[in-house]
Amino acid sequence: MSESNSSSPSSKSDTFSLTKVYQPKEVEARWYEVWEKKGYFEPSSNNSTYTIVIPPPNVTGSLHMGHALNSTLQDVLIRYQKMRGKAALWVPGTDHGGIATQNVVEKILKSEKTDRHQMGRETFLKRMWKWREETGDSILSQLRRLGTTLDWKRNRFTMDEVCSKAVRYAFVEFFNKGLLYRGNRLVNWCPRCHTALADIEVEHNETKGNLWHIRYPIVERRKKNRQNNADTNPDSSFEKGYITVATTRPETMLGDSAVAVHPKDPRYKDVIGLHIQLPLTSRTIPIIADEAVDRSFGSGAVKVTPAHDPADFEMAERHDLSHITVIGFEGKMTKEAGLRYEGTDRFDARKIVVEGLEELELIEKVEDYNLSISVCYRCDDIIEPLESEQWFLSVKEMAKKAREANKSGQVRIVPNSWESPYQLWLRNLKDWCVSRQIWWGHRIPVWYCVKEVQGKSIPTDCPPMAAIEEPKLCQQCGNKKLIQDPDVLDTWFSSALWPFSVFGWPNNTEDLKRFYPTTTLVTGHEILYLWVARMVMFGLYFLDKVPYSTVFIHGIVRDKKGRKMSKSLGNVIDPLDLIAEYGADAMRFSLTQSAAPGRDMQISKDSFIGARNFSNKIWNATRFSLTHLKNMKSIPPLKEVKNHFDSVDKWILHEFNEVIRRMTQAMDQYDMDMAAREIYNFFWAQFCDWYLEMIKPRLDKDLAAQFGYTSESGEAARTVLATILEGCLRLLHPFMPFLSEELWQKLPKPLGNSAEHVMVSEWPHESKDREDKKVADKVELLREIITKLRSLRSEMGIPVMQKIQVIARTEKKQTIDLLQEHQPILTFLNSKVDKLTIDAAYMRPKATAVAVVPGADLYVPLEGLIDFSKEKSRLEKELGTVRSDAERLSKKLTNQDFLSYAPKEEVNKAKTRLQDSEERVKRLSENINLLTT
Repeated sequence: MSESNSSSPSSKSDTFSLTKVYQPKEVEARWYEVWEKKGYFEPSSNNSTYTIVIPPPNVTGSLHMGHALNSTLQDVLIRYQKMRGKAALWVPGTDHGGIATQNVVEKILKSEKTDRHQMGRETFLKRMWKWREETGDSILSQLRRLGTTLDWKRNRFTMDEVCSKAVRYAFVEFFNKGLLYRGNRLVNWCPRCHTALADIEVEHNETKGNLWHIRYPIVERRKKNRQNNADTNPDSSFEKGYITVATTRPETMLGDSAVAVHPKDPRYKDVIGLHIQLPLTSRTIPIIADEAVDRSFGSGAVKVTPAHDPADFEMAERHDLSHITVIGFEGKMTKEAGLRYEGTDRFDARKIVVEGLEELELIEKVEDYNLSISVCYRCDDIIEPLESEQWFLSVKEMAKKAREANKSGQVRIVPNSWESPYQLWLRNLKDWCVSRQIWWGHRIPVWYCVKEVQGKSIPTDCPPMAAIEEPKLCQQCGNKKLIQDPDVLDTWFSSALWPFSVFGWPNNTEDLKRFYPTTTLVTGHEILYLWVARMVMFGLYFLDKVPYSTVFIHGIVRDKKGRKMSKSLGNVIDPLDLIAEYGADAMRFSLTQSAAPGRDMQISKDSFIGARNFSNKIWNATRFSLTHLKNMKSIPPLKEVKNHFDSVDKWILHEFNEVIRRMTQAMDQYDMDMAAREIYNFFWAQFCDWYLEMIKPRLDKDLAAQFGYTSESGEAARTVLATILEGCLRLLHPFMPFLSEELWQKLPKPLGNSAEHVMVSEWPHESKDREDKKVADKVELLREIITKLRSLRSEMGIPVMQKIQVIARTEKKQTIDLLQEHQPILTFLNSKVDKLTIDAAYMRPKATAVAVVPGADLYVPLEGLIDFSKEKSRLEKELGTVRSDAERLSKKLTNQDFLSYAPKEEVNKAKTRLQDSEERVKRLSENINLLTT
């Protein structure tokens, strides 16, 4: 085995040069380059595969906490699987970002006093590509700072030639199968971005608004037969001569085509079929009956505006109503709205319409109303439902297959609580509007045959042609004059192809054959529908295979108050700042520890201090260990020293075996947070706090002689120490790659180890040889004895260095053997037992403290250890303070207002504190009685 190598930035020669405090900046800068040069980010050639494709960040983006969490979790899985012997591949890449990216560049152009329309499409796209080349990969370089094991040789971009070919091929396939069609539908239109949006790209904000109740005058006055209509209601709309409708958008009434009521609403049975005079216009429109009308909304009569409301659009189809567009694509009123309003901003027009209605005394009342406003997910502009000719993809059959894939277990979602929303969304899925009216993106590969008429290109009757490469002439008439569709595809169209386009599809490449389907997708729940479900649909359609077998859903990173991070709130934490301050490993570990599947997490900078302290604990534990491993060239097999094991050696090996088992199980079940907590608790609370302390007398020559330990016992302790520490660094590696690599290089390695770096070493395995539950239980009792004695010293005010006598009253042989075997540990550790006596018949005298453990009572005579008078005064003072706290808490918990209105968490906290205070009162009283002569 090689002890050092020229490729490593740290080697055995500087084993003992560890600084007192871990300096992550120096370590991180060195190791990433080594791993990359060694080719460790590439999959091994022969083994079975484990594949993840990165959810491609937008080229506009810079690293934020969401990226940091998502990338960390993927890297943890990839590193773990590499250590498990898999050919693990993580494919990097970026998304062109469509609307978002175009908006960024358009803002730059605005500052330069120009815009894309002045530049023209070709020049504008050159500018877009220039911007992308200059800044588009910045987020990838930031991901390197995290320590990500992305295979950079396979880096993809959703608009590179490989992915672009896949997009064109997919579109043409859909087109030829009749699944893509052009239709005039009501779409979500963003006036700011000048494009249609899919339903799922629309966000909904709750806000306060108004509900206007407007009187629409009835035109006809039907003759009534008093004899036949004796029960006519004088309050009916017919008798009043008007019908009242309620609306939150008065400006759209200019485009009304009807007023609708429910056919079974008795209030309107006399007016169905009549007409009303549409206020502020010269038009009359009918009163129709439709079962879709909600009788409980407003007056039960609703205006029908087919060109500006999805529900009204459908109603118009049923009743053959006209569509009148009064708001245009710029968000301004159209000619159809009337000369008075034409060219006016839609919200200014609302004020003008309301003023006009007030002048005519047609506003019955105005109510405050809570509204759900639809806004663009990119620019926050208010969405306008508008009729537009768009490209639509028929998805009914694809959605059905995607649902079945989940139901059959081909695609499982972790946690499974997200499977029901996935199923519901696919069940209700409508045809996907895939066209966007922007310039940056995949231009729709459809060409139209046109002819020149008076200098203008006029479409012929020839059908449109979809093609992967630009056609030279019309397939039907042979005309060479063709123009391409001006729209681009929805960004999510290319994203839906991502799991296989990155491997060169539609070509049947070696990578596609080996790495598709991928294994795991790691993503946030906010794009479960936008992206995850669509990838399943496309994967099944084009390759008849799901794109991944498991979808791991993580939550959103929130601040310590539970709020989403945003610049407006000023609560954004920059991951690069955290890396600079605490180190990448500390940030990674903290995020993983908090990443319970599917749950949002709350963090603050304090969240990362604990992880930094853990880094320092690992560093210092290794520094200490190395001083006792100077002459160890390699770690011998445990079987060579097992005859000299102490109980604590067997205990720590048993516990190490358990932590390997629990961590492996947790990692395999995607409970990465649990795995991180397991290694944290074991390393700090068992290995450092107990094992290292317990073996110190065996590691030191003078202390070993003092307590009667043999040199063989010392070697056994050193072997176990090296075994556990080296194994812990391997367990830590997926979470803390830089620190674990730096320290692993300093340690001796197991005999026969051939790995040059911890990154390519083997994940530790369970071993039955390390199992010893009986001994483990014995040492747990020893730990409890030491803990109880330490607590007793603290409670009674016995000075830290003051030695004590302990009389153990017990008849249990197992307990007697344990105490006799480990008297040196009881003496050495800060329980400081000077003399241990075992007396099964011991009678407790006055001024003797007691600690009760399973199988024994431990007595400590206090005479001569403390000043009884001073200690009694101290305890009485403390008792007074604790009693006051208990009384205050008890009073608080009998206050009905507190119990009724305080958060449940606060009430439970108060109950726990009262219980603790009452327990302390009891203990303090007992200790005061001990000191009373």
